[in-house]
Amino acid sequence: MEALNKQLTDWAHDYYVIDQPKVSDADYDKMYHELVTLEQANPDFILADSITQRVGGEVLQGFNKVTHQIPMMSLNNAFNKNDLLDFDTRIKKLTDRHIDYMVELKIDGLAINLRYVNGQFVQGATRGDGVIGEDITQNLKTVKSIPLKLKEPLNIEVRGECYMPKQSFIQLNEQREADGDNVFANPRNAAAGSLRQLDSKVTAKRNLSTFIYTVASPEAFDFKTQNDSLIDLAKTGFNINSERKLCQSIDEVWDYIENFRDKRHQLDYEIDGIVIKVNDFQAQQEIGYTVKAPRWAIAYKFPAEEAETVIRDIEWTVGRTGVVTPTAVMDPVSLAGTTVARASLHNMDLIMEKDIRLLDHVMIHKAGDIIPEVTRVLTEKRDDTSVSYEFPTHCPTCESELERIESEVALRCMNPMCPAQIKEGLNHFVSRNAMNIDGLGPRVLEQMYDKGIIKNVADLYVVTEEELLTLDKIKEKSANNILTAISNSKTNSLEKLLFGLGIHHVGAKAAKLISENFQSIEGVMAAEQEAISAIDTIGPVIADSLVKYFSNDEVKELIAELKQAGVNTDYLGQTAADIANVDSPFKDKTIVLTGKLTHFNRNEAKERIEALGGKVTGSVSKKTDIVVAGEEAGSKLEKAEKLEITIWNEAQMVEAIENSTELN
Repeated sequence: MEALNKQLTDWAHDYYVIDQPKVSDADYDKMYHELVTLEQANPDFILADSITQRVGGEVLQGFNKVTHQIPMMSLNNAFNKNDLLDFDTRIKKLTDRHIDYMVELKIDGLAINLRYVNGQFVQGATRGDGVIGEDITQNLKTVKSIPLKLKEPLNIEVRGECYMPKQSFIQLNEQREADGDNVFANPRNAAAGSLRQLDSKVTAKRNLSTFIYTVASPEAFDFKTQNDSLIDLAKTGFNINSERKLCQSIDEVWDYIENFRDKRHQLDYEIDGIVIKVNDFQAQQEIGYTVKAPRWAIAYKFPAEEAETVIRDIEWTVGRTGVVTPTAVMDPVSLAGTTVARASLHNMDLIMEKDIRLLDHVMIHKAGDIIPEVTRVLTEKRDDTSVSYEFPTHCPTCESELERIESEVALRCMNPMCPAQIKEGLNHFVSRNAMNIDGLGPRVLEQMYDKGIIKNVADLYVVTEEELLTLDKIKEKSANNILTAISNSKTNSLEKLLFGLGIHHVGAKAAKLISENFQSIEGVMAAEQEAISAIDTIGPVIADSLVKYFSNDEVKELIAELKQAGVNTDYLGQTAADIANVDSPFKDKTIVLTGKLTHFNRNEAKERIEALGGKVTGSVSKKTDIVVAGEEAGSKLEKAEKLEITIWNEAQMVEAIENSTELN
């Protein structure tokens, strides 16, 4: 019991405090369950500091402490149907009242407590150890799903989960990997790391969201049931998960669980189980609590979706910033509905930490249900002749010596003329969110570079039809289409060019804000770091990167070549003042696009709607105003119908765009 408790405490510290889990949830739960079983059999030997007697987490230095007037308790776990049947039996022995269950998704995020006075948000805190948490009020104010003012002047304390959507998790890790930073293990740790920033500007960029699931003192509002409280909280302005269900029996609860076992992969956020609560608040009071958890609730944990395979090779690829990234090449295996043969290893530290070697048997899972990753090595299956993996010392493309910058975890190729970096930079420049040049895929660009037709992005604008016809599989029609796309890209607004240049730390949103602020490439190039940092959400890291980039003489020459080729370098988008003068059904509305669009592509439609004052998001919620459903629309359309959200077809969207006007 002492050994188990020490290991679990160490793992909990890694998970809750430094947001770097060393083991999978399944391994943690298995050991935790073993300790609980031993303690139940030997109650006299339960340790005073046993992890089963407290809720995980410590207050980090740098945050003020918050004492929860009502403790934020944890939940006991169930791992199979028999555990749920036992739970149901215990409940019915502890109360004579009629029992139905509110069943809710167990969001994989960070538990938060929000306090409102007269309807105003005054304090937000983490769960911490259940009694004392961290004051993260300023960071939570940046999370758009948290209302800063309620629809009623209530004094109320609510609790919920702050999480990172799957797509945001993928984008964040891709950016961190490109920057040479450690990646997050899963969306939960990404959310926790984002909320525990001392600079709230960092939190604001992370696209976090929340679901509220309870009131700290329901009796103060005369709520009779959990279902009633959730309905009222939604009316008050909180984001409540719509996938909950009121079940009349434990068998109905199990049907709900079975339904979501596979359906969970279709969700825009990650869940790790299902929470089952007695719906009636009076029954909850009769059933009561243990030291750590309510007796009237339980969390069913999904079994981990893992698969065993063998690592045959590790490939290293060079990104546009010079970061050299390892990928495991494995025996193909089925995982979460797809066949997986490659898995990200992220960086050298991860390989060393997990002691990953060639020919190792490993377990893999999908981080965020999307990205295959190695969970652990099955060392018991390792051959006696196995040796530690030998890391590359030279770039796999240009053979320049690799370096490791002190503040980074990544290996970098420092050669700016490395063909791999240049090719990746070209791919980025023509991509949809940058200059959007159709027809110039990676294979075409690689041929153009290898044949000496282009050496940088400016060369794209002097390419001839004759040169394109020398490429494999490029005929006259394809060549003309490419030349037309290149010519069309000259009229893009400045933010597209600024993002396309691939400046370190400057993403699409930052490029838009910077372009709108300075209006021209000359304005951006002349801007000092303080002026750039003064832009809302643009911090000193981006400003410093931008100033350094444009101080390079080669960059100045590149910009001159682009201008000479006729590429627009002015901001053509609308300012906030322009949008204020627009008369449009999209104005101040939240729009979701789903299905296949034929009149516009998805990005074009998004740009047109945002230019008319709308906000386009990727997921449907109660805050969505309009869902535009194209051909073969799927689960988002179903959810919109369920939530009774206004649904348009593509023709209605096009008509609304074309009929929108600018006010005088």
